[in-house]
Amino acid sequence: MSIESVLPALTAFGMTAIVLQLLLMRARHLLPMDRPNERSLHTQPVPRFGGLAILIGGALALPLAGQAWAGWLWPVPVLAAVSLIDDFVTLPAIPRFAVQIGVAAAFAASLMGLSWWLLPTVFAMVWMTNLYNFMDGSDGLAGGMALIGFGGYALLAALGGDLQLLSVCLVIAGAALAFLLRNVHPAKVFMGDAGSIPLGFMAAAIGLIGVQRGLWDLFAPAMLFLVFVADASATLVRRLLRGERVWQAHRTHYYQRLVRMGLGHSGTARLYVAAMVGCAASTVIVQMLSPARTIWLLVAWCLLFGAMGRRIDKRWRSFESKLTEGQ
Repeated sequence: MSIESVLPALTAFGMTAIVLQLLLMRARHLLPMDRPNERSLHTQPVPRFGGLAILIGGALALPLAGQAWAGWLWPVPVLAAVSLIDDFVTLPAIPRFAVQIGVAAAFAASLMGLSWWLLPTVFAMVWMTNLYNFMDGSDGLAGGMALIGFGGYALLAALGGDLQLLSVCLVIAGAALAFLLRNVHPAKVFMGDAGSIPLGFMAAAIGLIGVQRGLWDLFAPAMLFLVFVADASATLVRRLLRGERVWQAHRTHYYQRLVRMGLGHSGTARLYVAAMVGCAASTVIVQMLSPARTIWLLVAWCLLFGAMGRRIDKRWRSFESKLTEGQ
């Protein structure tokens, strides 16, 4: 790993930290605030423009990574603009999803062409884009996932000799670290849709690019972000089976229940970050030794998370019973 690869990441960290400080000092009254609602785990209004600092800091650093990145990062400002509007006025779901589907379809088609693989690929990209937003609800989680997930991509890109993708992933990780330092409990700023939606898309987009370039196995992207994928997907399925309105805000993700049951923001973040590091480290090791076995690693981690989820479900039922008895 050369200084040419690391310099953009250091620049992204510094620029993001500076932009975030300026926004907190000079523009917090002009930008969106996250006010407590039925989904919230906080009780006081918190600025939710940290994602803007990540994007601006990253954009200022990316030219150091070379010029070729511009061609495949075009969807990021489109998604960021729509998401920033949503942070201000809460757009209806249909236009938001329409933009996400259109962007994902155009991006995937530019890499893969028109084939039957396009439909499941677009579905996976839109799901990753949104699940990142769903999981941005507790101090330290989204920033930690960005740092570890894109850091994992960077390691795999370095092992594959792709210096361009390595630099881009390090830029995202560096910007995420600067945000994370202000987002750990008690959070001074949240990411907001303008950050979580583009980051979710980039997690999917870089995953697809790496597969196309032969840098990692098809299942490696899911493994690197499995903590978010597992929690969001299991929660969605559970709510669908119960006939709940899945488009409505709620506080029943596993991380939300852990916070509410007493583990708190810091304890939940430590648990999830440990799982993120475990998933990322095991993915890199398996990709180095035997990429074909990544699917079995994915199954093993899913079984582990399934067992943990069942235990949390059991404790949650007991917790709800006590709450009901206390009323």
